[in-house]
Amino acid sequence: MATNTQVHPALDAIRKSGASKVKVACSDIDGILRGKYLHKDKFEGAAEGGFGFCDVVFGWDSGDQCYDNAQVTGWQHGFPDALARLDLDTHRQVPWDGMVDFFLGEFVNADGTPYPVCPRQTLKRVLARAGKLGFQVMTGVEYEWFNFRETPQSWAAKKGVGPETLTPGMFGYSLLRANQNRDFFNALLDEMLAFRVPIEGLHTETGPGVYEAAIGFSEALEQADRAVLFKTGAKEIGARFGIMPSFMAKWSQQYPGCSGHIHQSLSDGKSNLFYGAETPTRMSPLFESYLAGQLACLMEFAPMFWPTINSYKRLVDGFWAPVKPTWGLDNRTASFRVIAGSPKATRLETRCPGADINPYLAMAAVVAAGLHGVEKGLKLTAAPITGTNQGAENIPRAPRTLIETTRIFRDSAVARDFLGDTFVEHFAATREWEWRQWLDGVTDWELKRYFEII
Repeated sequence: MATNTQVHPALDAIRKSGASKVKVACSDIDGILRGKYLHKDKFEGAAEGGFGFCDVVFGWDSGDQCYDNAQVTGWQHGFPDALARLDLDTHRQVPWDGMVDFFLGEFVNADGTPYPVCPRQTLKRVLARAGKLGFQVMTGVEYEWFNFRETPQSWAAKKGVGPETLTPGMFGYSLLRANQNRDFFNALLDEMLAFRVPIEGLHTETGPGVYEAAIGFSEALEQADRAVLFKTGAKEIGARFGIMPSFMAKWSQQYPGCSGHIHQSLSDGKSNLFYGAETPTRMSPLFESYLAGQLACLMEFAPMFWPTINSYKRLVDGFWAPVKPTWGLDNRTASFRVIAGSPKATRLETRCPGADINPYLAMAAVVAAGLHGVEKGLKLTAAPITGTNQGAENIPRAPRTLIETTRIFRDSAVARDFLGDTFVEHFAATREWEWRQWLDGVTDWELKRYFEII
């Protein structure tokens, strides 16, 4: 009997190229890529059956400090290997690393079922639910981030105080400022494109050394892959020019924070289902229910939009970051900006996430909230705001601390329905850990305020 011996094109290309090594990576809970280089022989086995990857990547924080409150993994389990499976469709070559072949992976249980706290698997779980409803989710991510003339060594020597910005002054949309660092600017555009992370637009934003990039619109899983790769790629490219990009939500009290906006629409594979030709707003009833779900569930998914202590320093009244669950028609002061126009371009921009998001988790959250609205047939009863939050006077603002939103998230039936109990408990535990590390920390603000005078 004949057997199917068809080889995946990526695997075939690597075999023919004579490459000696392959680079692989998976996302941890904070959206940091954890990876390694594999010898080509090891990669052959990994491509077929996966490979062992220490599950500590879900048992420690961004500073490699192990959680003491996690149940899925931890010291009590001895940090064994989990099974990482490569997605061969994510094949890329890294232009700034000798064109080494690169793959993204995700974690699975021994029986092949999805590992419950793997961020990429969590997004896939939500997208599968959308698929059962007949929807293909299309998304696009925009990042704002600051760039500094620092290296890991210079930044360590400064002990985390006083980074030197790439450029001075407030120069949004400035060709002059972009040209001053044109080699870095062009490397981002050209090398990211070669890395299969196309950038639709790149410009300076308001603030010293701050840029904004819009990643090319795509199917949601591909977009999340692009978004997580963009962060790492920007940092690796920047290092070549003596530049350190930072995606923290707000590095300085005096400047606006950095966003991670997520554009979304639903498709049936042929047309944009958010477009409503017969309505004054050009919003279909489906779009209205999707938006109503996000308005209703914003606070229940908030730690996935604002995952760090620093995230909440961005949520300041009077700055650009929205602080209330509001929507508006092409209004950038709202949390949810409805861009209603042509059949192709009509979409929702969720503007509240910061640049410090894990793209897999933030995207899972916005889509889950929207699908909740669709499944429940929620009506869009809230009126759109106008101007600067006009009409939002009686809407409660977002909590100002990670622990408050984490408690809401942990108690959310909607989050548990879409993300699973195990994920909710684990992610909530990691955010509680983050909060406790902050409680123990002594900041330069405290030293300046109390050291001499108290």
